[in-house]
Amino acid sequence: MKTVVLLINLGTPDSPKTGDVRKYLTTFLNDPRVIDLPWPARKLLVNLVIVPFRSRKSAALYRSVWTAEGSPLLIHTKRLRDALQVKLGKVFAVEMAMRYGNPSLKAILGKIKVQQPERIILVPLYPQYASSTTGSTLEKALEIIGRWKQTPEVKMIHHFHDHEGFIKSFSQRINTYNPKNYDHVIMSFHGLPNRQVNASHQGIDCAAMGCSEKRQEGNRYCYRASCYETASLLADSLQLKKDEYTVCFQSRFSKNWTTPFTDEVVKELAKTNKKRLLVVSPSFVTDCLETIHELGTELREDFEKNGGAQLTLVESLNDFDPWVDALASMTKNC
Repeated sequence: MKTVVLLINLGTPDSPKTGDVRKYLTTFLNDPRVIDLPWPARKLLVNLVIVPFRSRKSAALYRSVWTAEGSPLLIHTKRLRDALQVKLGKVFAVEMAMRYGNPSLKAILGKIKVQQPERIILVPLYPQYASSTTGSTLEKALEIIGRWKQTPEVKMIHHFHDHEGFIKSFSQRINTYNPKNYDHVIMSFHGLPNRQVNASHQGIDCAAMGCSEKRQEGNRYCYRASCYETASLLADSLQLKKDEYTVCFQSRFSKNWTTPFTDEVVKELAKTNKKRLLVVSPSFVTDCLETIHELGTELREDFEKNGGAQLTLVESLNDFDPWVDALASMTKNC
């Protein structure tokens, strides 16, 4: 096996116990690409404010989605790895690792090093590029590989938010719910601080760059522009008109994050007599806390409290066969 495909997901605690969640959050939030503040400010904010106050609450949320097999994100990533291995056959070896938590990048790359492959294909499982996700993941992987004395050829899948196979497989997933039978479709993407998003075009505001309208040369690294491009491609594939869906952003930590906010959009839709919503999150390819609980439970409760009748969450791609086919095509052509 001369080529290794390494799938890399964000990460998960080892268990929903408070101690394990605290360890995970400490590692995750101390990444300078995630919280891009000067080192002293980041250390004080993360280790003395965020982690001590959020660990117990986050542990309770993880317990609400944890299964007998473990973390949903880890389970789905393993299943995707195994399904991709079957599709690619013996010419490739498929591995998986987490940017934060276990199985760690360091451990899995150590395993790959022993195999002495001729080529490694790094596949961060984030459709839309962002410095805090794809950028951080690739930086860490290349840092580890760069210390090897025998360095293999390294290929990277930088983003796939506009890849035909990704769009087609997500469209197929959504179509199983007959979106035309709903009053409105919500396309919810994970939010980012506006400061980080604007940094991708030299600090110029997204409104001035037209990031909600078109992704082009000046904003090709812009996360917001990539999200809107994904939404537009999905809408075209699903034959949705512009007034039949809304692009919004979830998981915000402050008001200075990408807008519109998903929870606020849903509340407003409920108040305007939209009774049935279909929700999809095309920034995730594996179901996790942010999809299962934040969208599937919290958002549904908000919708119903404000007069809505039914909020249905489309599950993520996970090991959906068309998605495995698309990923196999991406890696073969890398």
